[in-house]
Amino acid sequence: MTKLRKVTADTAREGAYTDQDITALRDRLVDQLCIRSASVGMPLPPAVETALRKVPRHLFTLGVPPESAYGTDSIVAKRDERGVMLSTVSAPPTVATMLAQAGPLDGTHVLEIGSGGYNAALLRELVGPSGSVTTIDIDADVVQRAEECLAAAGYDDVRVLCRDGEFGVSDTGRPFDLIIVTAGAWDIPPAWTDQLAEGGRLVLPLRTFGLTRSWALERVSDHLESRSHLMCGFVPMQGAGGHQGHGVELRGDQVGLWFDEVEHADTAALGDVLATPRAEVWSGVTLGKGEPFHDLDLWLATHLDGFAVLTAQQDAVDSGVVTPSWRLGTPAVADAATLAYRAKLRPVDADKTTFEFGAYAHGPDAANLAVRFAEQIRQWDRHGRPAPHVTIHRSTTPITDMPAGFVLHKRHTAIVLAWPHLAR
Repeated sequence: MTKLRKVTADTAREGAYTDQDITALRDRLVDQLCIRSASVGMPLPPAVETALRKVPRHLFTLGVPPESAYGTDSIVAKRDERGVMLSTVSAPPTVATMLAQAGPLDGTHVLEIGSGGYNAALLRELVGPSGSVTTIDIDADVVQRAEECLAAAGYDDVRVLCRDGEFGVSDTGRPFDLIIVTAGAWDIPPAWTDQLAEGGRLVLPLRTFGLTRSWALERVSDHLESRSHLMCGFVPMQGAGGHQGHGVELRGDQVGLWFDEVEHADTAALGDVLATPRAEVWSGVTLGKGEPFHDLDLWLATHLDGFAVLTAQQDAVDSGVVTPSWRLGTPAVADAATLAYRAKLRPVDADKTTFEFGAYAHGPDAANLAVRFAEQIRQWDRHGRPAPHVTIHRSTTPITDMPAGFVLHKRHTAIVLAWPHLAR
């Protein structure tokens, strides 16, 4: 496995950059983050903005120039021998919005699961002198790097531990006010709820149906309730919390389907489905350029059986083998030997400012499945394009003690996704 570089206060600078240069780059980034956060309806709290302007991200992104350290992309910190990402310094827009989701943190006690150092330093600024930050990671290399980076940046009072995040940290003598997870989680283990104070928040990138969202969940007695959610992406959790779904290749490795909630999906009949004629149905539902619609993905997942996500190589898109909404993670449905997926949005005006949703399908029942897919897009629109509300319960909770909604059973929990608009 790739070894991480030794950290000193000087190793982050590969060229001649003055303190003023670094400050200017950091301020430019934070200005961009403020604009972006406001545009998605979640303005950055002043305390988060102040922390972002203070913490030197370039001391946590070794091996890249400051221009990249203060860009908006994530920075890969470690890969395995196959080149798969194992650890990253998360993208600043995601870091900023997750900290905004956490709420006020002054004087609180925080556990971070998945360590890179940078987010822990921001948290240390936010909790203030009377608060505390503990950060843990399963990878000893990553833990060592985080310790060194934090010390180089002046945050040597952050507690850094090498532990499997599935079990949290139980030796503090008190619950945490915030647990923030910076690796993609498929489930919520009991330790995270047990170690969270009543009214405390768990902020994590939770994967449901192969779709990852950053959820801010508040502990209410013995369960968790959502307060906000945002689209995001993270490297997957390692250790006991890891989860492997079921994938199927179509047209060799050009196109793939991923069934995240089904261990052994019956997909044998799909092998040549893309070689069959394509049916298409357009929904009549439109949206403006740049208008978000990620809640539609979860709507489709909870209203269509056989939900999966479709990925495609660029060659498959360029050659017209598939024409999905986007190349990675397009909502799809498999029903026996038939496949449907959300089509690339088509412009409906000459200036290409308004676009229409549609569905493409292949297989023996393509026409009907495309109609069903498009109808669910219409239903989402008719109900006011609602956002889901989530509650998280222990897997042993009787169904009668859960609110109405779609119940998704995982290893430790039962997740209820409800659409409040439907009850009105």
